[in-house]
Amino acid sequence: MTASSVTIARSVAEATRAVVEEFLAARLAGDTGRLIELFADEVDWLLAENPAVPWIRPRSTAADCAAQFTELMEHTVPEDARASVDTFLVDGTDAVLMGHVSGTVRATGKSFAGPFALHLTVEHGQITRHHLYENSLSIAEACAR
Repeated sequence: MTASSVTIARSVAEATRAVVEEFLAARLAGDTGRLIELFADEVDWLLAENPAVPWIRPRSTAADCAAQFTELMEHTVPEDARASVDTFLVDGTDAVLMGHVSGTVRATGKSFAGPFALHLTVEHGQITRHHLYENSLSIAEACAR
């Protein structure tokens, strides 16, 4: 690897990290408008379908992907929502975040918790891939009446 290719790779990774950090800040702030700007027009969205969970469904447009946060907040108790990122890895255009998430479903009063892994890809300053792996059984059980 040449010095210039190392510099380019580092620059790409830094740009990816910056966009992911903006994404996390926008999620934390509930800034749907900023989330829409951060998602590409078409997003490769993966989150295991779960008919028992109203905020988990297929998505592909920037607006629909950004709306997932709003839908999550509508169906859960915001003051009980917790998420921690334990690992934040960046390799070129890819970022992987791992951590834990927990919350309470508003309609049932039941709680859920578990680990998550989020794989994001950033191209041209926008998120083009959002693959989330989480404890879907715990979430489905919390939604069941």
